[in-house]
Amino acid sequence: MADDEQISIYDEVEIEDMTYDETLQIYHYPCPCGDRFEIALCDLMDGQDIGVCPSCSLMIRVIFEVDDLPKPPGRRTSEQVAVAA
Repeated sequence: MADDEQISIYDEVEIEDMTYDETLQIYHYPCPCGDRFEIALCDLMDGQDIGVCPSCSLMIRVIFEVDDLPKPPGRRTSEQVAVAA
C-alpha cells in the first residue's frame, strides 16, 4: 500500500492482544492518551490493518490473519449454505 509510506505508525499490535466487542463488531486496544485505538471487523475483513484513536492522532498497525477473524452475524460459511434439490 503506497499510503502506508506516509503514515506514522505508533506501534504494531497482534490482534490477540486486542479486546473484541461482539456487539459493535470492533477491536479495541489502549492508547497512551487514555482512550482506545479502534478498528472495525469489516475493515479488517476488507484488508485494512490500521487502527486509529478517536481522541488523538496516533495509529497502530494490527497484525492478523483474515482466516482467524470471527465471522460476522448473518454471514454464512460454505458449510451452512442450504442447497435445494
